[in-house]
Amino acid sequence: MKIIHRQILKEHISLFLLIGSCLLGLILVGRMLQLREMLLSQNLGALDILRLFVYLSPFFMLLLTPIACMLSVFLTFLRMASDRELTALKASGVSLYQLLPAPIIFCTLCTLFSLFISLFGVSWGMEQFKLSLMEFARTKTKLSLQAGVFNQEFPGLTIYAQQVDLNSGDIRFVFVQDKTSKSFTTTVVAPDGTVTTDSEKEQIKVVFRNGKIFRREGEKLDVLSFGTYAVRLPLGGMLRQMGFERTSPKELSFEKLLEYDADVAKMKEDFDLDRERKVKVEIQKRLALPMACLVLGLFSVPIACVFRALKQQHGLILALGVFLVYYSMLSVFESMGESRLVPPAIGIWVPNILFSALGYGFLRQAVRERVPSGVLWVIQRLPKRSAA
Repeated sequence: MKIIHRQILKEHISLFLLIGSCLLGLILVGRMLQLREMLLSQNLGALDILRLFVYLSPFFMLLLTPIACMLSVFLTFLRMASDRELTALKASGVSLYQLLPAPIIFCTLCTLFSLFISLFGVSWGMEQFKLSLMEFARTKTKLSLQAGVFNQEFPGLTIYAQQVDLNSGDIRFVFVQDKTSKSFTTTVVAPDGTVTTDSEKEQIKVVFRNGKIFRREGEKLDVLSFGTYAVRLPLGGMLRQMGFERTSPKELSFEKLLEYDADVAKMKEDFDLDRERKVKVEIQKRLALPMACLVLGLFSVPIACVFRALKQQHGLILALGVFLVYYSMLSVFESMGESRLVPPAIGIWVPNILFSALGYGFLRQAVRERVPSGVLWVIQRLPKRSAA
């Protein structure tokens, strides 16, 4: 039995590493594409991008670890069931209960790994990610304008240039509209200008030459001609406007979440009610998601045995569907907890409790080699694995 457990555990780990790395890579690449405009088309090197990947990884691994754990266990037992290995083991007197130590050990390891990420990794990664963004903004940002396009990389600013030289920073036939102030709007029109980055002062400097400034305040319009006019765009302020200095409960460490919750309990007023609800929900979520590794991992064992006639690709779709149901329930109860419709300490744990009960029921049916009538109806309508 030790050899069998060791082989099953080895297959679990190899599948977990493969599935986890693939899912994490896809999510991080998509995230980086979304951050491309926010980073002002920075000329980052491979090591810089890798740093951002590493810092973002804990946040996504908290969500990906349960599904990677579940898929690893599910695909392992689906392969064993479809290849008749489970049948051969049962014929040798080995029951499904005797095979459970390997997935239990694996799911426990995934739970501990996810719990470490939840308690420490998420806050560390998001803090380092923000610091890196500020560092890149101070040292490597260049305003990369596209010729003939209204560029809106800075909040409240619209910049248009008919001709752009990215190497020298020279721009020609420039139009800039500044709406950062609510009381007035400033428009600058100039035949040419230059864009430079000052890393020491943490700003981008745009110098216009021989143009005009149109300042409109209500019904009043002022026009001013100039020989040289400079606009300075603070990089740190831009990132602050985009929300990178506001820390949400999802980015706090578990210790700070508990401290904030304790402080709110002592105060009778003068606190953010919405934030207080989110903190309570986040505390329970940080504990429930790691436990989902154990719940979903063991839930997938009897499911794989029941649906052993499926091809692996169809089994993969089925497992993803099960996780989608779990995560949808978690999202619904999370919203209900933030709205105070249900207590967070109860609502967030409902999916784990429900899937644990269903898993136990399916496990008893799988050991007895019985299939519930509803599941049997589904199996009869799913594509089956062709005979070898």
